[in-house]
Amino acid sequence: MVERSTPLPQADPLASHSAEPASGSGELAETANSGRHAAEHHNRKQAGSGQGSGARGRAADRSNWNARRAYAAIDLGTNNCRLLIAKPAADGFVVVDAFSRVVRLGEGLGQSGRLSDAAMDRAVAALSICADKLRRRHVALARSVATEACRKASNGPDFIERVRRETGIVLDIITAEEEARLAVLGCHILLEPGDGPALIFDIGGGSTELVLVDSSGPVPDILDWMSVPWGVVTLTESEQFDPDDADARAAAYQRMRDRVMAGFAPFAARLPMMANEDRRLLGTSGTVTTLASLHLDLPCYNRDAIDGLIVPSDSMRAISTRLAELSLQQRRELPCIGKERADLVVAGCAILESILDIWPAVRLGVADRGIREGILRALMGRDAPAPTPAAPPQHGSTT
Repeated sequence: MVERSTPLPQADPLASHSAEPASGSGELAETANSGRHAAEHHNRKQAGSGQGSGARGRAADRSNWNARRAYAAIDLGTNNCRLLIAKPAADGFVVVDAFSRVVRLGEGLGQSGRLSDAAMDRAVAALSICADKLRRRHVALARSVATEACRKASNGPDFIERVRRETGIVLDIITAEEEARLAVLGCHILLEPGDGPALIFDIGGGSTELVLVDSSGPVPDILDWMSVPWGVVTLTESEQFDPDDADARAAAYQRMRDRVMAGFAPFAARLPMMANEDRRLLGTSGTVTTLASLHLDLPCYNRDAIDGLIVPSDSMRAISTRLAELSLQQRRELPCIGKERADLVVAGCAILESILDIWPAVRLGVADRGIREGILRALMGRDAPAPTPAAPPQHGSTT
């Protein structure tokens, strides 16, 4: 799957979902543009934009548009169900509620071709919590999307109907192309400044998206992209081996690496030749945020420390190799991994190392944001009023 010279939309034609008003509570003090490097990047752009005071004034006029209106995005992936509720702010949006739960919707899908009853039950339970939050937070406009597991499952449409019937949430099964677009729209602000194309990737549960972008404009243009059907769930389930045997673990890891590299090969052949120090790379996924937490040796996950972090690629490779060598129990005992990720993180490492093979950047940017943020930006961009034209200059009369 290839797409070239395709601009990212400022706002997509999105389906809406209205929630009944109910009682709400206080807002969380978290902005969409958090992240140390994101703020620095934005400030550099603003400093060089050449806007006059009139333009700043018009931007300020728009900053208060419908600031009390709440928007929501739900991303039901192969492994996780995630919700974000936010309100517009002067420079992005302010998050007022969030929810994330591992549901493993795609568990066993590779073998059966169907979503299992247990997996669907877990997802519906998580989506019921999301529906309750939509009501309590007075959400006026939402978009809910489902990705690879629902794309592949023969009973995906039946599951979508069950979700609508039991929760009121209307899930839109999006294409891999739109999944890539939304991920880029949600995290591109965290790209390091630089010249030439940059690579953004999203390691999901059921698939991995690679997107080559031109980031010279306010919204990146997609130069090329690819989606491969290998994510942390699908790749893990593709390998059966004795987890207590170190040699078996090493062999399985190499097979995963080979399988992913074969999938990446057509895209890798099209990538431009560049000096490694000029390559920019940004990843959004549980894999990169988990490995970044291990790089910082955090006792527990801290989004403020991770989102926008720049990590040496060699460090991420070393951590990946070490995790692949550990037993399942040893991985469970590591902070920021635990039981939920211990069996899946090695597949994520295999995918990440393969990305570093085809795009050997010196540094890796880490984003704890993606599809949900992309949805919110598209919703708010579509809903925002047009900028107020500048007032014409007033000329005094002479006598």
